[in-house]
Amino acid sequence: MTSMKLRVAIYCRLSEEDRNKQNENDDSNSIQNQKSMLIQYALEQGWEIYNIYSDDDYTGADRKRPEFNKLLDDAEHKKFDVVLCKTQSRFTRELELVEKYIHGLFPLWGIRFISIVDNADTANKGNKKSRQINGLVNEWYLEDMSENIKSVLTDRRKNGFHIGAFALYGYKKDPEQKGHLIIDEEAAAVVREVFTLFSQGYGKTAIARMLNDRGIPNPTEYKRLHGLRYQQPKTKNSTLWKYFAISDMLINEIYIGNMVQGKYGSVSYKTKQNKPRPKDEWYSVEGTHEPIIDRELWDSVQELIAQKAKPFTIGTIGLFARKARCMSCGYTMRSSKTSDGRHYLGCSNRHVAKDACEGSFISVKRLEQTVIAELNKLSQEYLDKDELEQKVEFNTNLKEKKDSLESEIGAYQKKIAEYAKGIRELYLDKVKGILSENDYLDLSKDFTKEKERLEKLVIEKQKQLAVIERKMQAGDNRRQLIEQYTNLEHLDRETVEKLIDYILVGKRIPGTREVPIEIHWNF
Repeated sequence: MTSMKLRVAIYCRLSEEDRNKQNENDDSNSIQNQKSMLIQYALEQGWEIYNIYSDDDYTGADRKRPEFNKLLDDAEHKKFDVVLCKTQSRFTRELELVEKYIHGLFPLWGIRFISIVDNADTANKGNKKSRQINGLVNEWYLEDMSENIKSVLTDRRKNGFHIGAFALYGYKKDPEQKGHLIIDEEAAAVVREVFTLFSQGYGKTAIARMLNDRGIPNPTEYKRLHGLRYQQPKTKNSTLWKYFAISDMLINEIYIGNMVQGKYGSVSYKTKQNKPRPKDEWYSVEGTHEPIIDRELWDSVQELIAQKAKPFTIGTIGLFARKARCMSCGYTMRSSKTSDGRHYLGCSNRHVAKDACEGSFISVKRLEQTVIAELNKLSQEYLDKDELEQKVEFNTNLKEKKDSLESEIGAYQKKIAEYAKGIRELYLDKVKGILSENDYLDLSKDFTKEKERLEKLVIEKQKQLAVIERKMQAGDNRRQLIEQYTNLEHLDRETVEKLIDYILVGKRIPGTREVPIEIHWNF
């Protein structure tokens, strides 16, 4: 041990199922206890507390924990000397991450790892095996817990109990009976109106516009307005009703009293990613709750939907499906077909509310010709260049972008560190009794808000940086790619998928036939 004061990073975590918070922005009692224990331990050792990283409501298998990833980034940049946790499982329950960080990268970065309760300390070479055993036991725990939870949830689904975090729009959770839904009359009135309007011949987009014109919040906004902790990123027009919200509502059997669940399933217990499941694997139980829609109206609506369904060939997909977006609002453009067989792309968002969108519109044939013309132009310009000149230009452009992003990230991280230091000093004052809980919350609120905003910016910039670094590693393969697609007469779906990331289509310029088009290539 040197005489120099060691800088320690404290890490705390609590799983969402263990929370006991009164307010979603508060620390849970357990997190506060962890912090107090670790701060006291660090002070007794004479260490300087660099920062306190705290993830509340996250599992030990969640690799996207924001504070966990910030700690790893700071560790790589050698901003502290010691990582201090209550137990090794607070840091991670995955054996893979134990080996990668605690036994791999931390020693390379000069970071010591200590967990108090299970006596793990990388400075003690003799307890490496016990740390590995801890990691293995935690890994088994995760897998067993996942299987046990899955088994319980499957059983509850089969028995018709609702297990979701939020009730479907039109319903709310029964406070008297867990897993049972009761009607939310305010939202149910809107659901009945949607079904009635559709049965009277109104289209889905027309219904969405009628609701938006009256200022009725869509299901997502309705949850927020009623104080539910519904986490979904806010985007332009995110409070508006859209075509797909109406479409999904009209075919959801929950509105006739049937509990239908399991439409999506997790990929693995190590990730929160879900994927769609085949319909024959869904869990459907009839008559589990009071219906909002009576059977006669339901059958009438389903018959109309069947009549309006457009015939299609299995396996076919539109040429620019999910690729063309409205330049005004970013909404994915929908296809339509005229009586003489011509195909068009339009932004249906312009129909859902006044001033929601300027409206973009273009024929598929014209968009195809524009893409081919732009591709041929790029091909000619690019292939005429000397190969060395291409390579230098390619690497220079990427290097400039990388340097710019790294500079931005560095500036953001510097500001984040300043805010973190301010929050840490306020927290220590609270622990010492200098500040009351209320004073601490008032003083730290602005710091925390700005720190979180900057952290989101850093994550976004790091994603952009990762893309550029992958391109630099892959090298310049544009010549080979472009040579395959010169002098095309027509596009096919495979070509569009390979070459195009997305296309922005604008509104036709008044007095002309020009439509602004912006193509974002995959190369």
